[in-house]
Amino acid sequence: MKLIIGLGNPGVSYSETRHNIGHMVIDKLQLVKIPGAIIKKTGVFMNESGSFVKKLITDHKILASALYVIHDDLDIPIGEYKIQFARGPKDHNGLKSIDENLGTDEYWHVRIGVDNRPSDNRPMGEEYVLQNFSDEEKVIIDRIIKEVCKKLETLLINTN
Repeated sequence: MKLIIGLGNPGVSYSETRHNIGHMVIDKLQLVKIPGAIIKKTGVFMNESGSFVKKLITDHKILASALYVIHDDLDIPIGEYKIQFARGPKDHNGLKSIDENLGTDEYWHVRIGVDNRPSDNRPMGEEYVLQNFSDEEKVIIDRIIKEVCKKLETLLINTN
């Protein structure tokens, strides 16, 4: 059994922010049936993600190594993504919460780049991730979401 979790914040005011890219991917991924996979959005604020994930892992008896966490990443430019085991961004409070609750960082990170800040006037990360994508960025994000869903579908079907 695999567990795929999309990180984000609850509520309409956050639904199109950079921090909610995990929820956006899950919205598309839930349209695909992946045998042996539980696909969920967090139902809590980003910084409380760990308790949500821990409960699902415990309830479904899933190993941390079978966990895929989809999240925003300011270390990666918009339009790019990486799927890596036990490798996340340098600073992400949602992931810190998960690591603390699980007692490990050895799970899959689906790192989706959201950084498109100008080099000469970069807003702070905490402020930037709570901003909505621009119309131009939404085109890029829609493409990346489709790519990530296709890649995850292929990976998960081939590992079941």
